[in-house]
Amino acid sequence: MTRIAIIGGGPAGYEAALAATAYGADVTVVDSDGIGGACVLWDCVPSKTFIASTGIRTEVRRAVDLGINLHHDDALVSLPQIHQRVRDLAFAQSADIRSRLVSEGVHLVAGRAHLGDAEIGMSTHRVIVTPVGERADGVEPDPEITIDADVVLIATGASPRVLPDAQPDGERILTWRQLYDLEELPEHLVVVGSGVTGAEFVHAYTELGVRVTLVSSRDRVLPGEDEDAALVLEDVLAERGVTLIKHARADAVRRTDDGVDVHLADGKVVSGSHVLMTVGSVPNTGGLGLENVGIELSKGGYLTVDRVSRTTVPGIYAAGDCTGLLPLASVAAMQGRIAMYHALGEGVVPIKLKTVASAIFTRPEIATVGVSQQAIDDGEYPARTVMLPLSTNPRAKMSGLRRGFVKIFCRPATGVVIGGVVVAPNASELILPIALAVQNKLMVNDLAQTFSVYPSLTGSVTEAARQLIRHDDLD
Repeated sequence: MTRIAIIGGGPAGYEAALAATAYGADVTVVDSDGIGGACVLWDCVPSKTFIASTGIRTEVRRAVDLGINLHHDDALVSLPQIHQRVRDLAFAQSADIRSRLVSEGVHLVAGRAHLGDAEIGMSTHRVIVTPVGERADGVEPDPEITIDADVVLIATGASPRVLPDAQPDGERILTWRQLYDLEELPEHLVVVGSGVTGAEFVHAYTELGVRVTLVSSRDRVLPGEDEDAALVLEDVLAERGVTLIKHARADAVRRTDDGVDVHLADGKVVSGSHVLMTVGSVPNTGGLGLENVGIELSKGGYLTVDRVSRTTVPGIYAAGDCTGLLPLASVAAMQGRIAMYHALGEGVVPIKLKTVASAIFTRPEIATVGVSQQAIDDGEYPARTVMLPLSTNPRAKMSGLRRGFVKIFCRPATGVVIGGVVVAPNASELILPIALAVQNKLMVNDLAQTFSVYPSLTGSVTEAARQLIRHDDLD
């Protein structure tokens, strides 16, 4: 029986464990913080739960356009109640995952793991587990043990990046993991960083009635995403009163008597009651004993892996945010599963990042899959494209939706779908048919000939496909 040790209990770790046990492996998961990892306990699950609460305010605000006045400005926000719901849901999700792992026969060890010295001539790896302090999930740490494993998967995730002159204090200078300790809404929240995390929290706090200023080092919000989608979001945020400061790099953050000052590189100062730092993440790859087995980290401290999650050392794999591939739970989980299939000699398809679907949970949501518009514009991929505004969709009109669109990209000669973008309130759901087409190399006529419900927002997906066919030269 193959012995597998997994370091880290996040999506990469627990999905790998479930995949390995299905093939009869003896699996041990070592986790220092709590099953589910940062994704479940502090990052993705909590933030999306928080955003779901603020989404109610979005619907109430829009109700007047549909002929119903609910006096949304008088609605009371109980921040402690919202935060308690966030924490309760996160810990419940963690408990569910723990229960599933135990029921599948996975051994769970509460502690911090590092790799022992490699022994000459030995094909096994030694994982040493030391006790940790209080865990987020309340589980008692285990005593120090040593695990001998045929295969090791490192899935230790990442943590918020901290600037030297903007040290978080959990009160006024915050990372996104510290927001849920606030007892009152900020009067004026300054968000530093205009990537996905920054944009999502700007939207959420704006919907709660907080004055928000967004400091971006680039020329727009979401600089790494589809430009048309980012411009839609900018319009929405501007309409909601968000101040966007572009081409501005934050050098330092200082506490004041009643708030914070954000010092910019050009000498300007932005003052607020609180500041949220969303300037990226750093991989949790320190203290793993990588030098003991001869693994060197890449630039940025990431573990280098190939498309089946192998490191440079036989028998040692890595998956998730610690590899720097794509910081998505879905990608981490797929990396973990692929690692186990490969290690156990099962059939495996190397990971394909061009088929990954992702979403940004603002309002409207932004979802993308496959080849980007920028890559097409740069000449990297020849493609035929169509962009259909939601304003032409009957269901969107019924719901009072004024912004959003569907884009589809296909190969010029064959019509094979290679990418797409959806901007809509539920874009994270609407992207699936396009993602299926990209994954399975379907043609636009396959989408066009699929029945969609009338009226529905998915009707814009099939209509966009029909428009591609109408001016296409397909046989």
